[in-house]
Amino acid sequence: MAHKIFLSHNHNDKPLVEAVALKLAGIFGQDQVFYDSWSIRPGDGIIDRMNNGLEAPEFVFFFVSANSLASGMVKLEWQNALYSATKGKTRLIPVRVDGSDMPAVLRQTLFIDMHIIGLEAAISQIVSVTQGNASFTPQHQGFSNLTYSIIRLEDGAFEITIKASHMMEPNPNFAFPVMNEEDEIGWWIKGHPGIQGGFRNGAFQLNEGGLANAVVMRPITGTLAPNHPLTFQLRKRGSKDLNLIDVLHDQGQDLWTKVPPEQQIIS
Repeated sequence: MAHKIFLSHNHNDKPLVEAVALKLAGIFGQDQVFYDSWSIRPGDGIIDRMNNGLEAPEFVFFFVSANSLASGMVKLEWQNALYSATKGKTRLIPVRVDGSDMPAVLRQTLFIDMHIIGLEAAISQIVSVTQGNASFTPQHQGFSNLTYSIIRLEDGAFEITIKASHMMEPNPNFAFPVMNEEDEIGWWIKGHPGIQGGFRNGAFQLNEGGLANAVVMRPITGTLAPNHPLTFQLRKRGSKDLNLIDVLHDQGQDLWTKVPPEQQIIS
């Protein structure tokens, strides 16, 4: 029996691919989804079963990753699907799992970018494509090029590391709202010879009412780019603990947006 959907992937990517397989099976039925974990049973000939699965699927989702690009078996699967697509027999839809580049022959093919939009959004797009309800142009709502993490040191100081995931950030100006006075806090950017910025009283309105002060900093030289994060330092002056409220990025024209946390390591 021909399957409607074939999931071409490397076994190392199963934690992501299985979530997709289960969702599709719940909608179309398990017998309509070729997913090797349930489509190939003990005693089956693996090559024969793979050939049957690729015989005439309507959709082949190729999960592109460093793992799958290094797999000879996966290469045979997606190249066979590509040949079928040229004959109008199937649709080959790449799903980028990590930051790997597309194979050259697929670079003009629209793809679902799970690496950027996340698992749940990617599953929604895969379902939409399979149901014929929508195109799969990636949606980037909620994507942030910037994230931050915090370490609290033994002396009560904070180190806030801000990273860029994909693109260089041309305006590395950040504000750190605090419930401290200027004489209670010191600041710098780790490893930089000079910074611009300073302390602003009553700079930001709090959700619960009232105002927060803020430390604003940017490096005089240097940029924020992938593999080149910036680490901002806030240190105590005196006995009062630092009370950091948020991390904000300068968007220009007095517009500040929250930088989402990568993970919290405050201890």
